[in-house]
Amino acid sequence: MRVSFCQGLLTGAIVLNLLILYYVSRAQQQMMEKRRDPGRGSRKAALPASGLGGGLVGVGGGMVGPGGVGGEGNSRGPRVTVLLREFEDFENYVGDVARSFLHQRPELPFLAVSDTPPYPPLSLPEGARLLVLSPSPEQPPQAHRPEFHVQTEFVLLVPDGVELEQGRAVERLIRELEGEGGGPVRLVAAPVLARSAVQCLHLRVSLREWTATYTPAASGSSGSVCTALQGDAVVLIRSEDLFNLSVPLGRPLLPSLFIQTSLHGWKVKLLESPCFSASHRPLFSSAHNQWKADSHLKEATSRLMRNFGLKRLLLADGKEQWHGCGKETARCFGTVRDDTPEYLYLDRWTPPCCLRALRETTKYVINILESSGVRYWLEGGSLLGAARHQDIIPWDYDVDLGIYLEDVPNCDYLKNLDSGSLVDANGYVWERAVEGDFYRVQYSEANHLHVDLWPFYPRNGVMTKDTWMEHKQDVEFPEHFLQPLVPMPFAGVTAYSPNNHRRGAAGTFWSFHVAHQKDKTILATTQNILVAIRDWVTSGYPLGTTVLKDAKMH
Repeated sequence: MRVSFCQGLLTGAIVLNLLILYYVSRAQQQMMEKRRDPGRGSRKAALPASGLGGGLVGVGGGMVGPGGVGGEGNSRGPRVTVLLREFEDFENYVGDVARSFLHQRPELPFLAVSDTPPYPPLSLPEGARLLVLSPSPEQPPQAHRPEFHVQTEFVLLVPDGVELEQGRAVERLIRELEGEGGGPVRLVAAPVLARSAVQCLHLRVSLREWTATYTPAASGSSGSVCTALQGDAVVLIRSEDLFNLSVPLGRPLLPSLFIQTSLHGWKVKLLESPCFSASHRPLFSSAHNQWKADSHLKEATSRLMRNFGLKRLLLADGKEQWHGCGKETARCFGTVRDDTPEYLYLDRWTPPCCLRALRETTKYVINILESSGVRYWLEGGSLLGAARHQDIIPWDYDVDLGIYLEDVPNCDYLKNLDSGSLVDANGYVWERAVEGDFYRVQYSEANHLHVDLWPFYPRNGVMTKDTWMEHKQDVEFPEHFLQPLVPMPFAGVTAYSPNNHRRGAAGTFWSFHVAHQKDKTILATTQNILVAIRDWVTSGYPLGTTVLKDAKMH
C-alpha cells in the first residue's frame, strides 16, 4: 500500500502530539509527587504566617498563623488537634474545655471553631485558639479554611462542656483507630458520661429519594460498629479523611459528619470505654437559654438538610422529620419544561414532601368526586403508576384523572369554574387550567402541586376530549374500557381505573416510559463525560489517563 505525502505528514503530526502529551503527563505526575513528599504538615507550614493571620485569634486578641495552632515544628510533635465546633455564644464552657485538655495534655493544639466571631468574646487559655469560618474581604482565602490550620494526623471532635481527666484516653482512641487499618472503620468514638447515653445507629442516605433513614444497631462486647451516633460523644477521625469531606465542619456537627461518611461507606466504632466526663450537664442554666439553643439547633438542622438536598428524615424511634415543602410554602421545583422536572437532571426522583402533597390532594379530590357522583378513572402516567407501584410513579410530578364531561355539573367546585378559580374551606385551589379545556386542583395557593381532571365524552363508542397534549399516552380509547370501572390501590387510597388497566398501561404507556428512561440515560452519560473533562481541566489529572478511563466507562 502506497503512503502519500499528506498521509505521512499527518501520521508524523499525530506521533509528535502523542509524545508531547506523554511528556506533559510525566511532568504533571512528578510535580504532584513533589507536592506530596514533604507531608501534610509541611504543606501548610510553608505558607507565610502573616498571610493567615486574619482567621485565628489568640487569648489576647492577637493574630497567629497555623504554626501557632499546630504547636509543632517537626514530625515529633503532637498527633492530634482537639477541635470544638458547636457551642452557643450566650452560654458556653469552651474556656473550661480548653483548660481541661491543656492541663492534661499541654502539647495538644486546641481549636475552637465558629461561623462568626462570638459575642461576647470567648475567654481562652494560653495555647487555645479561635478560628472564624466566615470570610473577610481583606484576608486570603486560606485564613478561614480549617484544613490550613490543622497540622496533625488526627482531629478529636469534642462537644461543649466535656473534660479530659486522663491523658491516656486520647492515645486509646488513636490506637483503636490505627488498629482498624485501612478498613471501613474510619472514625472511633467514646461516650460522654456513660455508654448508655450514646446510641449506635445505622444510617442509609438515598440522595435520589431525598431521604435519610436511621435504624438502631446492635451493641457488641468490645464496642459497636455502625454508621451514625446519637447522643454526646467524642469522635476521632484522621485529618485527611475529615477534610476530604465536602462540608467537614457543618452544623449540627455529628449529623453533618455521618451523612457524608455514610455516603463514602465509612463506619464509626463506638467504644465502651473510656468515658469522658462532663461537669456541665445540662449545658444551659435556664429554660430560656435551653429554648434558644433548641431553636438554633432546629434552624441549623433545616439549613443542613436543605444544603444536602434531604427532605425527609426517618428517625430510629419511628418518628419523621420533614424539611421540604408544605401547604404554606412553594413546591420544591419550578416550572416544568418539556415534561422533565429539574430534579431529573440531578438524577433524583420527586421529593418525598411533594409526593406526600400529591397523595393528600389525590385522596381529597377522589373523595369529592365520589361524594358528588362524578365518574372518574386514573389516566396517563397515574394509571401506569397504579399498575406498577400502586402509587405515583417515583419521578412523576402530578396526578391525572379522567372524568365524564356530563358529570361535571354534579360537582359544586367544578360547575362554577367557567372563569377564575376558587379556594375551598380546606385550602385547595380549584381552577380551569389555562393550558386547555380541563380542570386543575392545586394543593394550596402557595404550593402548586396538583391533580388534573380531564373531561372525556363518548362519540361513536370512543372516549374523546377537546384538549390533547403532546403525550404519546394521550389517546382516545373504547368506552367499554370504562364499563365497568374497577377499583385498584393508588397513592394510599382505592381509586377507579379502566377495566383493562394492565394491558392499557403496558401497551399505551410503556413506549413512553422506555423513551423517557433512554433520554435520562443519555443525559446522565453526557453529564458524566462533562464532569470527567471538568475534573481533568481543574484538578490537573495526568493527560491521557483519567479522561480516557471515564470515557471507556460510558
